[in-house]
Amino acid sequence: MSKKILLLAGDYVEDYEAMVPYQALLSVGFEVDTLAPDRQKGDTVPTAVHDFVGDQTYKETQGHRFAITADFDGVNPADYDGLYIAGGRAPEYTRLNKRVLEITRHFFEANKPVAAICHGIQILTAAKVLQGRTLTAYVAVGPDIELAGGTWKNIPADQAIVDGNLVTSPAWPGHPAILKEFYKLLGVQISGI
Repeated sequence: MSKKILLLAGDYVEDYEAMVPYQALLSVGFEVDTLAPDRQKGDTVPTAVHDFVGDQTYKETQGHRFAITADFDGVNPADYDGLYIAGGRAPEYTRLNKRVLEITRHFFEANKPVAAICHGIQILTAAKVLQGRTLTAYVAVGPDIELAGGTWKNIPADQAIVDGNLVTSPAWPGHPAILKEFYKLLGVQISGI
């Protein structure tokens, strides 16, 4: 039986930060359910592409529609082996949803693997699960981590930080690093490449 991952998204989730981990996790045999507040299986959410083009912050353009594969109200986090939290603008408002915070806390209380990228860390700050942890995020989220009792590290966007059951990366250029570490936390080893 394959391990099950819950991928948390929402309207205007960052396109790459939802699509890439979803497809990568499927490609190595995980069962992945995607979830968004107030959405049902078969719905889609709009995505946004955040591109780094030399401005003081990222440029945002419209992305694809991202498919939701699980009913928000009916999902049981105890049925999953890991949680992946995508970034983008979605975490700005999904962190206000009590059920999102309950789902997130379950994975920390059960010491299950959690991966969070970019602005996805905003959900972790609101869930109050960062006390004493060292992690990274998009630079604008750094102060939120510190206010939530964590230690923020400003690392290159293509890297990741692991602290216990948590792996984080600043932005989508870090997909290879965050996914590699998430696989390890899940007890998966990829060989023969």
